[in-house]
Amino acid sequence: MLALSGHAHSNSMGFTSNQAETLLYDRCEGCHNDFIFDGNWSVEDIHVSDVEQGKNQARWESILKSVAMGDMPPAKKKPLTQEQKVGLLSWLRQGLDNYSEHHPNPGRATLRRLNRHEYASSVRDLLALDVDISRALPGDDSGYGFDNNADVLSMSTTLLERYLSVAGKVSRLATGVAGDSVAKARFVIPKDGSVKNSGIPAFDLRMHDDLPIDSRGGGSFQFYAPVTGQYEIAGFINANTNNEVDRLDTHRYHHIVTLPAGKHTVGLAFRKQLALTEHVPAVREGTDFVVLPERPPTKLDLDFVIDSARVHSVQVPSYHMSARFSQAAFLRDVLEIEVVGPLNQEKNQDTVVFFTDSETPSTRKIFTCIPDTAAIIDLDEHQTASEQTCARKIVSALATEAYRRPLNEQDITPLLKVFRRARTTTAFRGAIAQSIQALLVSPGFLYLQEPTPKAVSAGDIYKITDSEFAARLALFLWSSLPDKELKELAETGQLRQPEVLHQQIQRMLKSDKALALTNNFAGQWLFLRNLPYHFPDVFAFPNFNVPLKHSIKKETELFFTRILKDNRPIFDFLNANYTYLNEPLAEHYGIDGVKGYAFRKVTLDSAVPRGGLLGQASILTLTSNPNHTSPVKRGKWILDNLLAASPPPPPPDVPALVAEHDGVALTAREQLARHRADPVCAACHVRMDPLGLALEQYDAVGAFRTQYADHPIDVTAKMPDGTEFVGLRGLHSVLWDRRERFVHAFVERMLTYAIGRGLEAYDQPVVRAITGKASEDAYRMHSIIEAIVNSTTFNYKKAHEAKDEKTHIAHAH
Repeated sequence: MLALSGHAHSNSMGFTSNQAETLLYDRCEGCHNDFIFDGNWSVEDIHVSDVEQGKNQARWESILKSVAMGDMPPAKKKPLTQEQKVGLLSWLRQGLDNYSEHHPNPGRATLRRLNRHEYASSVRDLLALDVDISRALPGDDSGYGFDNNADVLSMSTTLLERYLSVAGKVSRLATGVAGDSVAKARFVIPKDGSVKNSGIPAFDLRMHDDLPIDSRGGGSFQFYAPVTGQYEIAGFINANTNNEVDRLDTHRYHHIVTLPAGKHTVGLAFRKQLALTEHVPAVREGTDFVVLPERPPTKLDLDFVIDSARVHSVQVPSYHMSARFSQAAFLRDVLEIEVVGPLNQEKNQDTVVFFTDSETPSTRKIFTCIPDTAAIIDLDEHQTASEQTCARKIVSALATEAYRRPLNEQDITPLLKVFRRARTTTAFRGAIAQSIQALLVSPGFLYLQEPTPKAVSAGDIYKITDSEFAARLALFLWSSLPDKELKELAETGQLRQPEVLHQQIQRMLKSDKALALTNNFAGQWLFLRNLPYHFPDVFAFPNFNVPLKHSIKKETELFFTRILKDNRPIFDFLNANYTYLNEPLAEHYGIDGVKGYAFRKVTLDSAVPRGGLLGQASILTLTSNPNHTSPVKRGKWILDNLLAASPPPPPPDVPALVAEHDGVALTAREQLARHRADPVCAACHVRMDPLGLALEQYDAVGAFRTQYADHPIDVTAKMPDGTEFVGLRGLHSVLWDRRERFVHAFVERMLTYAIGRGLEAYDQPVVRAITGKASEDAYRMHSIIEAIVNSTTFNYKKAHEAKDEKTHIAHAH
C-alpha cells in the first residue's frame, strides 16, 4: 500500500480515545446536540472510533482546526486546560494522519484547461514570442480562490472561437505574416478622472522605468514589430478641458521611425526641467466658469522614446487655446499612444521574413528549415517532398513541446493536413502559420491531459508519468510549458531523482518565468488582482492617484518576489521589518529619506507603524470601502488568507451596520458592538471584529492616523479566547502565537494552486506532512515548494472507482 511522506504527530501526553470521548461530550454536547444543533452538527453524529476508521473526516478536521485556533470551546464556556488541549490535538492529528498513511487518497483529477494566463505564457515560450496575449482572452472563473481550478475551467463554443481568433493573430505575428498589412496598436495611459469637472490631472513624475530619468508624465508600452519596417509613433496629449475623451488632430503629435522586427518599448514623455516651466493658475473659485490663463503658453519638449532612448523631440504649447475652451489648470500630459505600421511594406510574404535583418526569436525558432519553393503560391496539389519534410520537421518540433509528452503519428497528421490544405492558396510561411493556429487550439495544447494507464485497475492509486509530472511542475512554478531541460530529464527518467529534482526546482525559481508565482499565485492569494478595479473616493482621499495605486501594488509584489527569490521564511509575511518603497509611497507612509520613483528595499524603524503584509497599503486599501474603513472586511481577510479559518457566509437577512444613533455618528467600534448584540451575528463577528479593529489606525487607503472625526482611535481588541492586544504590533503577536496555523494556511493555498483543485478533508494530512517537512528548514519558501512537489498529492492519481466510468480526455478530429 502506498504511504504518505512525512511523520505523524506522536501523542506524548498518552491521551486515549476514552479521554477524547469524555472530553467531547463534556465540552461540546451542550451546544452541539440534536436539539440545539449549533454549527449544524451534533455529537450524536460522530464517534471517536471514526478517526481510525476514516469516517466523518471533514467533521474531525473541523474540530481539530477550531480547537487549535482557540475558537472552541467559546470564551464564555469552560476552557480546556493546556494538558487537555495538547492531548486532544495530538490524539486527533495522530489518528487522522495514521489513517491517511495507510489509506492514501491523492484525490480526483478533472480534465484541466489552461487558463488565460497559462495559455499566454505557454504561447510565449512555445513560439519565443514575447507578447502578452492574456488580455485578449476572456477572464476565467475562480474556484477555491484561484482561476486555475479545473472544475470551473469550462469550454464553450464562444470561448473556443475567441481562442481560435487569438491563435490566428499570434501565429501570423510569430511567423511574420502579420507584417503584410498595416495595423494599429493603441495604448491608453492610465490617468486619474477629472477633478470637479476640470480636466484630467497630469503627473510631474517619471512614470515608467523604460522612460528617461529626466522625464515626467507620459507612459510606455510593449510593442511587437512583426517585420522590419517604418512605423508611425503618435501620441494624443491632453487639452485640460472638461471633456478629455476628445481625441483631436490638434493634439496628435507623431514621428516615423524604422523598427527592427521584434519586441520594443515605445513611449512618450515630457522633458522634466530643474525649474517648472509650466504655470499652473491659482485654485479656481468654482466650477461654473473656466479660469482664463494668466500668461501665454510656453514651449515644452515632448520626447518620443524607443527602447529607453530618445529618438525624436517636438515642441508643444503648454496649454491649448480655442474658442471652445481655454484653461491651464494642469500640466500637459500624454493620454494615448499609437503605433501604426509597417508602412510601405512589400507584399511578398516570404521575401521579408527570411532576410537576416527581419529575423526574430520567433522566426528563428519556428523556421528550422526553408524549402526552395517557399515563396511559390501556385503549386499543384502535389507539393514537393522537401516542403513536406520541412513542414513535418517544423510541426513535430512545436507539437512535441506544446503537447508536453512524447508524440505519435496521430498527433502530427491533423496538423500536416491543415498545412497541405492551406498550402494550395498561400505560400509556405502562411501555411505554417495556419498549422500553428491549429496547434494552439488543439486539445493536446489547451488541456493538461493525464489519461489513466490501461494496466491500472478501478480505484487504484498510481504514479503519474515523468512527462506528466514535468508538465505539472512547469504549470506550478512557471504557469507555462516544460522547457527543453525538463523534458529531457523526464524522458530519461531522471527528473524525480531527489538531487536532480532539487536542482531543477532551484533553477526554475531563479528564472524570470517564476514571476508567474507573484502574478498568478500571490496576485490571487492576496487579492492584488482586484486593486486596479478598486476606486477610493476622490473627495475623501484626493491624494490617492494612479501613480500611488501602482506603487502600493508594486510594493507587495516586490515583497512577495524577494521572499520567494531569497528563500526567506514565510513568517516575513507576518512581521517583516522591511518593505519596498519609492518616494510617493514613502510620503504616503510618512517615511523620510526615500527620493525618486524607483523602488528600493527599506528597513523599517521600530517606531514606524508598518511591517509585514498587514502594514502595506495594498492590503489595507483592498479591505476597505471606497470612503471608509471596514474592520469586518479586514478581519475576514485575515481569517481567510492568513489563517484559513473562514467564517461562514452571512445569513440572507443580516442587518446593516447603524452609522449613527440619536443623531450622533458612531465609531466603527460602536457600530460593530451594536451589531454583535444580535446573537445571530455575534458568532462570526466575535472572531472577525477584533482583528479588523486593531487596524483602525489605517484609513481606507492605508495612511496612518490617530484620530477619526476628532476622536482618538481605540485599537484595543480581545480574541474569542480572551487574549487582549493593541494595534498592529499586538496583532503581529496574535498571529505569531498562531504561526503554525499560518503555515498550515499558506501551505493549503499553495497546494490548492499547485494541483489546480480545491482541497478536501483527506488532503489535510498531506498539508500537515508538508508543513512538517518544511519545519526542518525554518519554513523557508523553497522548502515548502519542494515539499509540495514531492508530496503524494502532486505525484499520484486515483483511478476512477468504476471500470466503466468514462475518462475525460479531449481529442482532435
